Amino acid sequence: MSDPISETSADLRSAPQRVLDRIADVAIHISVIALLGLVVVQGWQVFARYVINDSPSWTEPVTLLLLATAMSLGAATGVHTRRHFGFFLLAAHMRPGLRRAVDMFAALVVVVLGAVIAWWAAVLLLDGLDIKTAGANLPQSINYLPLSIGGALMAVFALNQMVQAAQAPVADAEGDR
Repeated sequence: MSDPISETSADLRSAPQRVLDRIADVAIHISVIALLGLVVVQGWQVFARYVINDSPSWTEPVTLLLLATAMSLGAATGVHTRRHFGFFLLAAHMRPGLRRAVDMFAALVVVVLGAVIAWWAAVLLLDGLDIKTAGANLPQSINYLPLSIGGALMAVFALNQMVQAAQAPVADAEGDR
């Protein structure tokens, strides 16, 4: 029998929340790998251009793909961890009922924006798959793939936050206004 006092906060999270946490962990790890890859590719570009005087043509499209990946997945993880732009001081001074409504509305805005980004990035991705990038054997529209995935993740993470805000108790705690 487990002691309820010794339960960690990870044990108290729901199964869907743990899945979303795991997806966010994978996304941030991919972002970190993309940033490290960006450093390696740009380092090679500088070395090849200025030391061996033979600038490779593939570095620019690969750099753009790595940058799009790091930016999109990093932004989605920022939504999940609630480390994105917000008016947190204003929200701290709202009554719990109003704060709940504002939290739900803010999450809804992110859901809509994430869905729009995911949809149109997917449309642009599919539109340019048959066109090759100059300098690399990649589709010209490949940079829209991480943008589409990042937008979809933003929408899913914000939808989860909207559900959490809807389920939050509205009780007015002392000192919480």
